[in-house]
Amino acid sequence: MGYHPRAMTEDQAGTLPSTEASAADGGGSAVPDASAAGDAPNPSALPEAAATHGAGAHGATTRGARWALLLGALGVVFGDIGTSPLYAIKECFSPESPHHVSPTPANILGILSLVFWSLLMVVTVKYLTFVLRADNQGSGGIMALLALVPTRKGRGTGPLVLLVLLGASLLYGEGVITPAISVLSAVEGLEVAYEPLKHVVVPLTVAILLGLFLVQKRGTGGIGNVFGSVTLVWFVTIAVLGARCILAHPSVLAAVDPRYGVRFFLEHRGHGFLLLGAVVLCITGCEALYADMGHFGRGPIRRVWYAIVWPALLLNYFGQGAYLLQHPEGKTNPFYAIVPSWALYPTVAIATGATIVASQALISGAFSLTQQAVQLGYFPRVTIVHTSKDTEGQIYIPEINRALLVACILLVFTFRTSTSLAAAYGIAVTATMTITTTVYFVVVTKRWGWPLWKALPPVAVFLAVDLSFFAANAAKFLQGGWFPVAMALVIFTVMTTWKAGRRILAESFTDGILPLELFLEDVERTKPHRVRGTAVFMASNPNGTPPVMLHHFKHNQVLHEQVVLLSITNERVPEIPPDQRVIVEHKGHGFYRVNARYGFMQTPNVPSLLDACKEHGLSIELQRTSYYLGRETLLPTGRSKMWKWRKDLFAFISRNARPATAYFGLPPGRVVELGMQIDL
Repeated sequence: MGYHPRAMTEDQAGTLPSTEASAADGGGSAVPDASAAGDAPNPSALPEAAATHGAGAHGATTRGARWALLLGALGVVFGDIGTSPLYAIKECFSPESPHHVSPTPANILGILSLVFWSLLMVVTVKYLTFVLRADNQGSGGIMALLALVPTRKGRGTGPLVLLVLLGASLLYGEGVITPAISVLSAVEGLEVAYEPLKHVVVPLTVAILLGLFLVQKRGTGGIGNVFGSVTLVWFVTIAVLGARCILAHPSVLAAVDPRYGVRFFLEHRGHGFLLLGAVVLCITGCEALYADMGHFGRGPIRRVWYAIVWPALLLNYFGQGAYLLQHPEGKTNPFYAIVPSWALYPTVAIATGATIVASQALISGAFSLTQQAVQLGYFPRVTIVHTSKDTEGQIYIPEINRALLVACILLVFTFRTSTSLAAAYGIAVTATMTITTTVYFVVVTKRWGWPLWKALPPVAVFLAVDLSFFAANAAKFLQGGWFPVAMALVIFTVMTTWKAGRRILAESFTDGILPLELFLEDVERTKPHRVRGTAVFMASNPNGTPPVMLHHFKHNQVLHEQVVLLSITNERVPEIPPDQRVIVEHKGHGFYRVNARYGFMQTPNVPSLLDACKEHGLSIELQRTSYYLGRETLLPTGRSKMWKWRKDLFAFISRNARPATAYFGLPPGRVVELGMQIDL
């Protein structure tokens, strides 16, 4: 997977309000959100006009840096798809697979033809040639694609948002399955080397996964340095193993002829179609090509694919096929069957290392996806730990890490073999691929202005492939495919409920908001007592008077000498440069309005933000600063149209979300919270 989706700004109605209130934030707190105002894309923009990141944009200005960039792309972007040879061909022929076929020459060549053309059409043509051209300031992913959809004049963006939220939810399911199946399939090589070791496969897999998740809190910087090297060794290994078998039986190369795939379908009909559920395993992880574009750039990703990954994958897949042509009995585990006996243990070690790399990319992707969902208001606040002082994107989220660990271990103990687990794989991948194609069509027609005669043919081909794979995988629903679907529905419900609840809170506060000018007129007229220091009121509405300040003034009858109304909004871009982040307005009478903008890949830190205000003429002594937040008690007895069970769910999530004090980096000893009751 390696997913780092990038942007989401519309809600179910089609467009987010510029600010919203969040439970436990007091209506008067600044909450992470997206600002739709003024962010609609330019419909006349060409695909190449989007801000693209080339080598230079990623810091690769020297030859050594460029090589490091390519090596990093090899490890992070292609870790998942690179480990697919461990189980893809196996699931087509293994007797344990529910839709397997016999390893006859016709079947072998037919399946290899399907694998070849799947890699060509889905990865090379769809993603590398077309989809990678759509980027959000160099960042990719399904959410970045949605951010390119015009929102000012376009209609129907609400369903698109729901569709993308569903796709994002499915990615969590894939993020759980991929580490489990990858590591399990690699360790299964031990039982090929020595049958009595079969009983240690599951415990060893669990131990590896446990160790992998436990080291996440240390950050991925050190691990990331070896990603590319490990993956390079892996691709060289599988290429050499495959080439040996192809040299012994070169006739297998005839499978590049698409007629073998057509004959396979004509012969097996419905059963052959269902076998696509196994063939799709060869393209798992292809979404990472798009999602990780912001980290490496489209150029390095394309070069690594054409120069290393694609040739190595084809050599290994065709090598497995060549071996099966001569030794059909190797169908139980064709990958390890092509490994010489003396190299079995080293290959198991290399494969395990490669699957750990692939799993690490998926775990990091889940962290990034969660961070973006939090920033954009679709997920409750969680603990976001930045593990690198140099690289902002390296984060660790303990809540997500624990959830993924438990889910992965439960999967391994439940399914126990990679073949059983493969039945649960595919639905999430193919559904997300289909959603990407759908949103891409909207982008090329609505933003880039492509006529239908130009946009429809490639999209129709992509959809035909995506929907075929999805339909074939849907047949595995009862065999395990229910797991990613059930997990996605739970996450989807949480995300949409949280967003809907936030919108209701925002509306309730907006209806009774007092214009700041009226409040300042009252301050000038009554001249209340002013105390020393600075008061920072977190304001969800960047224009009105924060309700928490009104409550404070009503009960305490005093104001600080300096009052800062701080609003934080999130934009439709990954990052906002520091010199463009803060806008300071002096409102008179010691009042300042501070509007801070963050990208959805950034986490705000209020003390650092206030310190940066010095450059804008606002000097704040942090040691004499108090922060005021609101804390609501939510009552599900109001008249809103939200169903009661969703009100209860929203209230439960709100109570258990990470406190705003910790999320915004506020010093706990300087925070004052004022409570109120709100009927939903």
